Amino acid sequence: MADDKQKAATKAAKAEAKAAKRAKRKQTWSQLWQAFNMQRKQDKKLIPLMVLAIVGVAAAFFLIGLAWGGQWFMLIPGIGLGFVLAMFIFSRRLEGSMYERVGDQPGAAGWALDNLRNTVGIVWHSKQGVAMNRSLSAIVHRVVGNPGVVLVAEGSPAAAKDLVNQQKRRLDRLAGDVPVYEMYVGDGEGQVPLKNLQRELLKLPRNYKKNEVYSVNARIEAMDTIGSAAPGAGLPKGPMPRNANLSGMNRRMRRASERRSK
Repeated sequence: MADDKQKAATKAAKAEAKAAKRAKRKQTWSQLWQAFNMQRKQDKKLIPLMVLAIVGVAAAFFLIGLAWGGQWFMLIPGIGLGFVLAMFIFSRRLEGSMYERVGDQPGAAGWALDNLRNTVGIVWHSKQGVAMNRSLSAIVHRVVGNPGVVLVAEGSPAAAKDLVNQQKRRLDRLAGDVPVYEMYVGDGEGQVPLKNLQRELLKLPRNYKKNEVYSVNARIEAMDTIGSAAPGAGLPKGPMPRNANLSGMNRRMRRASERRSK
């Protein structure tokens, strides 16, 4: 009797898991379709490029098949690879459009860091708003990865530099053996354009293996427990709307600062 109940419970759990996977898959496709419709309306080159990718790759495979003695079935994998290339084109152009939309908004660098792509042997742990000034004219985000710690600043160059130096001193005091790098996001001299941020991060030395990054991140995260409030408390994640009312946020930041100083 107990075995029957256990089997029934297991069967029900499997059915629930399958239903959850189907629902998640359906939601993913729905979101993808919505993103595609939004992108094609503002990007007139998207559909022609995707069609060209599918037709071009399929035609190339078909011609290769003919050269091998009439192996016309090579058209099938050609169409499949063409669709893969078309989806890659779609994702890259969608990403480019997103960068253009958020590029000049405060918090854009934090959004970009939260969307860093992990690849083979490379892992990133990002945290938005580890430091900021009261006017929010400068914000510093932190990335822990294979290079060590990367402080990514955006906003007023002078204010951002001061915040980065403060964070570097703090990191040196609490985790002095971890390499610390700094980057400044923007279009000025010595700054990194938002769309090139991940590319520049990948150029940094790989001082840690993927498995070591997790322990380094745990050490750095432990630093954030020192003090009564997290550095980024009160900062919304992602780009903030233009002309946003920051007065309430500034008051919360001042109160948090006062609590930490007591």
